[in-house]
Amino acid sequence: MTQLAIDLPFLPAYGRADFLVSGCNAAALARIDSWPDWPGRALVLHGPAGSGKSHLAQLWRERSGATLIAGKALAEHDPSALAASPGVVVDDAERASEQALLHLFNCSRESGAGQLIIARAAPAIWPIALPDLASRLRATETVGIGPPDDSLLAAVLVKHFADRQLRVEPEIIAYLVPRMERSFAAATALAARLDRLALIAKRPVGLALARQALAELGG
Repeated sequence: MTQLAIDLPFLPAYGRADFLVSGCNAAALARIDSWPDWPGRALVLHGPAGSGKSHLAQLWRERSGATLIAGKALAEHDPSALAASPGVVVDDAERASEQALLHLFNCSRESGAGQLIIARAAPAIWPIALPDLASRLRATETVGIGPPDDSLLAAVLVKHFADRQLRVEPEIIAYLVPRMERSFAAATALAARLDRLALIAKRPVGLALARQALAELGG
């Protein structure tokens, strides 16, 4: 019989010491750490899925007392009320209503609230219809997170496994890194798959499970 796996919730570690620094994200971390020294008290942070944007947003929220709002829900909130807080994080900003995002820019400028705009792509390539919003975004400092190198990819895997309380030996990490897709999202998916396979098999993660996870994920 196949052992049923029960997906239990886990909490990623979002402390300052838990952020893994490499050449691809050092500039982004430096700009978060430089708050409130942001031109216009606003910053656009962009990068691929799983690259640590949410982690950086949490670090900034702890420093600034900012409110977090999903881009797709921005139009449901009063921009002046949001701008009354010390700061606002707009996550998945590409999915926000352009009119709502423009209103938030204007209200935040009037109130002096900080703004952290989070997106996967740089605003320069967004298909923006409102000229005023395009102008606001062009005038806002932008910092990006690039693809991970091998050392960061290995560290990201270790962190994902640690967040899931899953012990994986260094030789397994060394086996996975050169064979997996080179992305943060792939590291997240691989850790989740190995966690589930280990739970089903009721054994620690070894080479056999590592090979199976890579095969199932197309690695």
